[in-house]
Amino acid sequence: MTQKKESFLVNRIKSVGYALKGAIYLVRTEASIKIQVFIAIAVTVAGFYFKISNFEWILQISMIGLVMSIEGVNTAIEYIADFIHPEHHQKIGRIKDISAGAVFIAAITATIVAGFIYLPKIIA
Repeated sequence: MTQKKESFLVNRIKSVGYALKGAIYLVRTEASIKIQVFIAIAVTVAGFYFKISNFEWILQISMIGLVMSIEGVNTAIEYIADFIHPEHHQKIGRIKDISAGAVFIAAITATIVAGFIYLPKIIA
C-alpha cells in the first residue's frame, strides 16, 4: 500500500519545527552561541539607548543573524567531522579550523559595523 504524501503546508510546518528545535539546541548547548546571544542583547539595548536609525537597525540585525548563522553552520560541521572521524586527524582539524575561521571573519565584520554605528554616538 502506498503512503499518503503530506501536503506542502504540513511539510513546511514540520521544517520550521525542525529548524526551531535545532536553534534551541544550539543555544542551550553551545557556549559560543550563548556569548553571541548575550552580545546580541547588549547591542540591541544599545540600539534603543542610542536611538539608531532604521538603516543602522538593518545593519545590526543582519550582522547578528550572520554571525549566529555562521556559528550554527560551524557547529554542524564540527559535529559531522567528529562523527566521521572521532580521533584527531590533520585534515579534519583543518576543516574545523576553516569553519571556525568563517565565524571569526563574520564576527570581525560585525564588530567593524558596530564600530561604525556606535563610535560616533559614543564620541559625540
